[in-house]
Amino acid sequence: MMSDDSKDVLAETRPLIDHARSMSTRPWADRLVAYRNIGSLLAERARQHPDKNWLTFYDETGRSSCLSYGEFFEAACRTAALMRQLGIGSGDRVATLLVNDPRTVLIYFATWIIGATVVPVNIGEDDSRVEFILRNSSAKAAFALPEQVARIGSLDLSDLQSTVTVDVTAVLSPRDWGLGGREHGSTASVTDFDAAIAHIEPLDQFPTLADDIECLIVYTSGTTGAPKGVVLEQYNLLADARSIAEWHRFGPSDRAMCVLPIHHVNGTVVTLMTPLYSGGSVVLHRKFRAQAFWSTLAEESCTWVSVVPTVLAFLCERHDDLSKLDLSRFRHIICGAGPLTTDLAARFHDCFHVRVVHGYGLSETTCYSCFLPIDLGEKEYLSWMTERGFPSIGCPVCANEMAVHDDHGVPLGEGERGEIVVRGHNVMRYYFQRPESNAEAFAHGWFRSGDEGFYQMGADGRPYFFITGRLKELIIRGGVNYSPFDIDEVLSQIPGIKAAMAVGFENNFYGEEIGAYVQLEQGASTRADDILATCREKLPYSKCPKVVVFGDTFPVTSTGKYQRLQLRSLFSEWKDAEFRERK
Repeated sequence: MMSDDSKDVLAETRPLIDHARSMSTRPWADRLVAYRNIGSLLAERARQHPDKNWLTFYDETGRSSCLSYGEFFEAACRTAALMRQLGIGSGDRVATLLVNDPRTVLIYFATWIIGATVVPVNIGEDDSRVEFILRNSSAKAAFALPEQVARIGSLDLSDLQSTVTVDVTAVLSPRDWGLGGREHGSTASVTDFDAAIAHIEPLDQFPTLADDIECLIVYTSGTTGAPKGVVLEQYNLLADARSIAEWHRFGPSDRAMCVLPIHHVNGTVVTLMTPLYSGGSVVLHRKFRAQAFWSTLAEESCTWVSVVPTVLAFLCERHDDLSKLDLSRFRHIICGAGPLTTDLAARFHDCFHVRVVHGYGLSETTCYSCFLPIDLGEKEYLSWMTERGFPSIGCPVCANEMAVHDDHGVPLGEGERGEIVVRGHNVMRYYFQRPESNAEAFAHGWFRSGDEGFYQMGADGRPYFFITGRLKELIIRGGVNYSPFDIDEVLSQIPGIKAAMAVGFENNFYGEEIGAYVQLEQGASTRADDILATCREKLPYSKCPKVVVFGDTFPVTSTGKYQRLQLRSLFSEWKDAEFRERK
């Protein structure tokens, strides 16, 4: 018999998902956190620390503003009251076409307070993708930048009832707010978010919400086909935030810096939810600015920051002198959400002698599923990061378990390559309205990541995991699978290369052949023949790139992930070429 959520999950898939959302040592019903929902956590922090700085914000110009826990909680309650006037309630979806800004954070938490769901939209996507997300999610309301309001108006969106304009050019000023003075009724024509929440009484009674209520639909950034909506619950966010906070030993005195977009789970869960869970504070930036990165960490006395590998590369390129900065409170950098090479890890360590705690996770597992331990000695740390061909992504956090399976869901042993799989309390509810995708992703009772990897046991008795590539990005040449990450490592160590990726392209002789897309350092004169010759010295011919394409930029997602599959078309002219090994 088909379950009530048959549009999302086939009846036979439901037990597999239930298994994947529990751990062998902790069933789903045995909760990891005491808070019933995100609103109760925020209310408790506001009661505990009403005057403590919670959110500091820097815009593009470097201008800053601050909100205390008390001010933020009141503003969130005002925003929740505005949503109620718009007719938004528990179970409704609220789309955001915004940028990093305190107002965006307020809208997220207000939505969760009333039991509704945030649908974050990357405004850099094309119209067809934005329209798909808004229609597929049945978004009832949208909060959008002025230019995005006009864009929404041009789309075919039958479910959208209200659009609220959010102007982020002015500083949010809670001290200027008054109470009351607003008539109740429809506010579908609201054009000024700041004015609306300044003249409305805060919501004073929260609805009773279960912790497993849906709260976030994040649409995946795949390069082909319609994006899949990852449905996360409030408990997923709370459980993962607890895991991250406990792993890194974050507490009330810790201060995070957020330079990643908060329309992605990394920005939302790591640098908003985790500091809230630990009672700390956040320095939010409109966007990453390499020239202000280290100085802001020092000026704001931040203790940690979350980045992606491309941020590390930009910082290495600048190679700023840190000797004059007071970074005495700074502890380490969290890095994930994209492939990190051993070369970049070693280069960053040599440049700054700042520890990078490498980790791994997906939107489908809320965010992080594993990290390198933070208490490793320097020699052991560098060994795991630079001496095993790939930087280790570390060991599982307390919210989940990890393993490596073959194609049939059979666990593999130490050192054997297969698919990385995850089960635990941070695993998503399901893909929205994608029953076939759910059947595939949960086929063996674990969430299948789509990433190839292996594990090695450490001297501490814990499994240390490694990623060797995306299964969909594996290059199949002559029936043999090759991991592009292995080839990336060789390319990245060639003098004169700033960044490079191995790319599998269609070839009539071998099915697929291997190419290299290369961005050179400024002033470098490295030739294609030099690159190919170096690869032949370090790799078997079958695994070597046969063609080099030079470029100035890489296609990346909004969070800085390189999009390897988008490079395939650059090699189309070699479809009919036959490459033979030189004897």
